[in-house]
Amino acid sequence: MEKTFFMIKPDGVERGLVGDVLKRIERRGFRLEKLEMRQIDRASLEKHYADLVDRPFFLGIAEFMMSAPVVMGVIAGPGVVASWRDMLGATNPAEAAPGTIRGDFATAPTGSIIPNIAHGSDSLESAQREIAIWFPEMN
Repeated sequence: MEKTFFMIKPDGVERGLVGDVLKRIERRGFRLEKLEMRQIDRASLEKHYADLVDRPFFLGIAEFMMSAPVVMGVIAGPGVVASWRDMLGATNPAEAAPGTIRGDFATAPTGSIIPNIAHGSDSLESAQREIAIWFPEMN
């Protein structure tokens, strides 16, 4: 059974969309294995976005991601990594198709990909790495 990491970002939590996102996960038939609301700390965020820490736009990501609580967890199911990414829609909300989470709910300014409601690991390897960062007890 495949597992992936997901996060409902501060914009999704602040707008009261947690239930809508979780409902879509459950309706798709995925099993919630872990679910927490937490305030992100800078050290964990830097581990999560290790490939972006040295980029000039990382400060904006960090400020946004630490601006309010997030809801994060682990979901499991057949092909969950690719399926969850499909459910999210394009990273840029302006390009996300209707029917996807970002297409239906994201209100990010044109061209912004930071406040795009939710995150999903982009590969099985990333999922394993991200689960280990946020939920080390699951390893």
